[in-house]
This record gives sequence, structure tokens and C-alpha cells, in this order.
Amino acid sequence: MIKNGIVLLCLSVLPVLMGRSVVRSNVQDCSDIYARYYTSGVYTINTLNGPVNVYCEMVYGGNYRENWMVILRRMNGDVNFYRLWKSYKWGFGKTGGEHWLGLEFLHQLTLKHQYMLRVDVEDFQGQKAYALYRSFSVRSEADGYRLHVSGFVNGGAGDSLSYHNGMKFSTFDKDQDLSGDNCAKTYQGGFWFKDCAHTNPTGDYLGKKTGTASNPGVTWYYWKNSWAPLKSITMKIKRVV
Repeated sequence: MIKNGIVLLCLSVLPVLMGRSVVRSNVQDCSDIYARYYTSGVYTINTLNGPVNVYCEMVYGGNYRENWMVILRRMNGDVNFYRLWKSYKWGFGKTGGEHWLGLEFLHQLTLKHQYMLRVDVEDFQGQKAYALYRSFSVRSEADGYRLHVSGFVNGGAGDSLSYHNGMKFSTFDKDQDLSGDNCAKTYQGGFWFKDCAHTNPTGDYLGKKTGTASNPGVTWYYWKNSWAPLKSITMKIKRVV
């Protein structure tokens, strides 16, 4: 009995050590995981399509406690973001590194609950800033995974996303922008392009090389009112209700 108890105890703490939670039907996002674990890392949530690995960024200290689920991360160019619609629908990349969570999962999540979005940016000089949007949701595939974002709060990065509000998602093989061209092909990545973009988080990772209006690379234009390259950009959501 004691041995069995020890085994059960070890299994109960194993998810914490591995940075991954046990899949339970009520674990829908990082808010549910945060109720059990306070360590940032890769965890597993339950979706209508089965278990999905996500990266939860946990902030725990004093009266300041937050949990964020990363939906996009660019940091070194390890992952190619110039991909088909199907890839953007279901997600790709390395959950602990560069990755895209997946449009279908974003739709499922934001259909059930209300979420806010935070965008963290960093340049090659070590400067950091963020932009916060109090409301974020993604419609169904039948509606082109249309973006709804509002309630901008400036954390120093400026607002480069509101321009894209109401847009359907585009990839080079499924063009749904308003440009009359193919922004996804020009900008080398999938996004809620309009005509074409004020931000290009899924674009070609150019490193320190400055992009241009036709090939901006990974950018957040209204941080510095330029196509200055970003060292990293992270988009993450948190459940509000």
C-alpha cells in the first residue's frame, strides 16, 4: 500500500516537473492550469479535437498574478512561417520556441470565453514594449477566421493591430485581404492582412537587417514608426470571463 501511495504521489507531481498538466476535460486554457501550477512551460489543454500542447506564461509574485497562453512566438527564425492555410488552421512549430497555436483552436477558445490579447515586442538593442487589447476573438473558418480586436492600451509599443480588425485571415494559398494583391505572398507569412499590414509577426525573420515596405520582415510598425526589425514578438491571450 505504501509503495502504491508513493507511486501515486510521484505521478501527481510529475506534470509539474515536466511542465505539462494532465489532460482533464475542464482544462481549457492556461487559466485552468494556473489554478494548479505556477510555473511557465508547456502544458496540455483539452479541445474539441483532442489534447493540444500550449505554452503557458505564468507570472506569480506578491499581488501580481497572471497567466497567459502564447498563440504566436518569433524569436530566432528557427521555424518557417511561410505556410499553407491548413498549417495555420491547426498550428505548427515548437511549442517551447517559435510557433503558431492554430486558428481553429483560437476560434474554439474565444467562442466559449472572453479573452484579452497582449503583444510583447523586443528590438536588438534590448528595448521592450507591449500593446494590450482588452477584447480579442476569432470567428469560424466559414467566416474566414475573421479577427475582432478592440480596447487598445498602450504599453509603449503603439497600436499596430487595430488596423487589421474585422479582417479575414490570409495565407499565400488562400488570399482574403483587400489589397487586390496577395499580401501573404508578398509579406512571406499568414495574417489578418488588410492592405497590407501595420504589423507582420509571421513574416520572414530578417535578423538585424532592416526590412522594407514590400518585405518588412517581423515588425510592429507603430512602435517606432518604421519597419525596424524585431528580435522577438509574442502574442498571448488571457481569459477575462
